[in-house]
Amino acid sequence: MMFETWWLLALPLVFGLGWMAARFDVRQLISEQGALPRSYFKGLNFLLNEQPDKAIDAFIEVARLDPETTELHFALGALFRRRGETERAIRVHQNLATRPDLPEPEREHALFELGEDFLRAGLLDRAEESLRRLMSGPYAASAKRVLLELYEVEKEWQKAIEAARELQTLEQTSYSLQIAQFCCELAQDALQRKRPEDAVKWLNQAVAENPANVRAPILLGDVAAAAGDARAALGHWLGIERQDASFLPLVADRVVKAYASLQEEGAALEWLRGLLKGKLAPEVLDTAYKAELEVNGPEAAARLMREQLRRQPTLLALTKYFEAQAAVVTAGAPSAQPAGADAPAEGAEGADGNGEQAQETTAIRDLLQLRTRNLARYTCRECGFRARLFYWQCPGCNRWETYAPRRSETLG
Repeated sequence: MMFETWWLLALPLVFGLGWMAARFDVRQLISEQGALPRSYFKGLNFLLNEQPDKAIDAFIEVARLDPETTELHFALGALFRRRGETERAIRVHQNLATRPDLPEPEREHALFELGEDFLRAGLLDRAEESLRRLMSGPYAASAKRVLLELYEVEKEWQKAIEAARELQTLEQTSYSLQIAQFCCELAQDALQRKRPEDAVKWLNQAVAENPANVRAPILLGDVAAAAGDARAALGHWLGIERQDASFLPLVADRVVKAYASLQEEGAALEWLRGLLKGKLAPEVLDTAYKAELEVNGPEAAARLMREQLRRQPTLLALTKYFEAQAAVVTAGAPSAQPAGADAPAEGAEGADGNGEQAQETTAIRDLLQLRTRNLARYTCRECGFRARLFYWQCPGCNRWETYAPRRSETLG
């Protein structure tokens, strides 16, 4: 009975305290909202309506009225950098970083943003200096990621390897794909400086880091070819089929030259004809056409393209067929007729007819070449950047191995 009476007396007191606390919170909220300038809410409204220019003007007014609003300064700096106004972003973040009353976490934040500003402005030394001050603490991983990006821009590949290894330890995430590519870049630099031993050392390291890396055997083949060992080069290049056959078109021209240096052009043609019967045909068609044309002449090249049109009809194969036909006509050789075409009756056409045929064939060839010249492109899987050449690092998003070795448009 005593317990129940006590609760009856306590309940009104609890409700009263809750009501007073709620009144206090409401008054505090109204007070805080009243203390914020109207420009703050205008800026937010402009941001929500995707009007960053007007938002910046409104936030600048707020920052002028209340210089202590560090969060607002960070927002302004980010907006300036997004718009490409890196000088203004640098000024905002420098002012924050040099404020003596700024807490250490916010100072580190300002240094990190400043490093990003310098990187975007192309002031790479100053960016590295700012980011190097953050090698420990909450911004260490973020700073090292930006440093890695910076070293890639500067082509400081050994520093990039060190930064990637540090990130690998810090984040417990594999960076083997990137490290292998950095090793390949160092190998390529060594090849350009005529230092094949260094190139081989870096390429072996790339394979050890990432056994699935296809670029390393391609470059090892280049090293062997430069040393005059065509057979060893072929071993590296043809061995790519065991890793990923889709990369074979990248070495098709190299394989043809290596066989030619060994005076085994027939082996090269046999290899290319085998690829023409599979899914890689659109990628090796140009190489196969040129090799057949050089070894056996335009009539054989026309026959090869005619066979390819029967097997896999594509616009590219048709273009190459008419290129060969035009070469046949120009050389004065008998024209290779497409499958199913009726041969002209003897004497039905004279010299004028042959001249008209040559003009028509040339006109069709030129039209097809114009149509196919800019169609086939390699496409980045991450950002969609399209390029005529194959890149190991996308020029658009700077990511590694995002280009498939097959072009997105095969001219079918």
